[in-house]
Amino acid sequence: MDNAHETSTDIAQSKDENSPSETKLPRVDATLHSVPLILLTVLAVVFILDWAQPFFIPLVLGIIISYALSPLVNQLHKWHIPRALGAAFLLLAIMGGSVTLVYSLQDETAGMIDTLPEAAQKFRHILNKEWGVSKGAIENVQKAADQIEHVANETAASASPPPPRGVTRVQVESPRFNIRDYLWNGTIGALSFVSLAVLVLFLAYFLMVSGDAFRRKLVKLSGPTLSRRRVTVQMLNEISAQIQRYLGVQLFTSAIVGVTSWLAFVWIGLEHAAVWGVAAAILNLVPYLGAIVIAGGTTLVAFLQFGTAGMALTVAAISLVIHGLEGNLLTPWLIGRASRMNGVVVFVGVLFWGWLWGAWGLVLGMPILMAIKSVCDRVEEFKSIGEFMGD
Repeated sequence: MDNAHETSTDIAQSKDENSPSETKLPRVDATLHSVPLILLTVLAVVFILDWAQPFFIPLVLGIIISYALSPLVNQLHKWHIPRALGAAFLLLAIMGGSVTLVYSLQDETAGMIDTLPEAAQKFRHILNKEWGVSKGAIENVQKAADQIEHVANETAASASPPPPRGVTRVQVESPRFNIRDYLWNGTIGALSFVSLAVLVLFLAYFLMVSGDAFRRKLVKLSGPTLSRRRVTVQMLNEISAQIQRYLGVQLFTSAIVGVTSWLAFVWIGLEHAAVWGVAAAILNLVPYLGAIVIAGGTTLVAFLQFGTAGMALTVAAISLVIHGLEGNLLTPWLIGRASRMNGVVVFVGVLFWGWLWGAWGLVLGMPILMAIKSVCDRVEEFKSIGEFMGD
């Protein structure tokens, strides 16, 4: 009887061990289930940022300008100057300086534009001289292209079925160039730029006048606990300090790049050196791509002016050396190691924002990346992303 009981017990244990309900399955990480949700959230954010460009671009520009000028407004307020007057004075001073700079370079810019037809002819002459491209060869290529197009049109006309009886064949001609439409589109573009500038200036003005009011409201919205409010205050202070330091360093280094480029171009004899110096200072605000654009533009102008590849390469080398010393030595030393970011992340981030917002994205990409890094460094869940973005 005991043996039968033990045998039944062993059979039951063996069934329990082999039962599929008791089989241990491998555990799946819960984070894998959230990957599709994260991807959908990222795609939704990108879509909203692209769709609402007219709203986000002035907003970001206004916030960045207010961050840059807030220390000066605070200093004027300490000197018993109302914040409204101090902010208005600074914005008017910036607008007046910009208009004065554009007006002082108006004649030189107009002269450079007037030389474009002559530069095109000179470029064709240099190509014929340097690479032996004769005028006859170019004309033969053009005639061959015209003949191919003529044959293709005849083949398409013969291959198409004849129209039914009573139906007239219609040929659609492309409209001619209308100067009034061109001027109208240019006027619309200028008005849109002016309206954008007005919106940005008003937003920056109201943010500077309000002072720390919005910061205190954001701290209250962060939560009732003291720890959350402390993290929010640290995050906002970090964002403000990072952006102010970055903008100050960028303005200082851009001025140095502009003046140095202007002096170097004057020394080498490049025409319209002042215009290229201002362009170098402005495009220095765009990481990496600005230096490439200036180097390419000055190389082409030097090639058209001097007519030799050696002088063109010399001008390109001067431009690249100036930007290289600024980007690899001066700017990292002024910003400090705590504010540095990974070069690959910066390049990819600037390309992303340029793809998303165009030229404005190239200018605003770096401040946005610095703000994202500051948030990631302070939030526990995103610290790994902040470490990845750091240098």
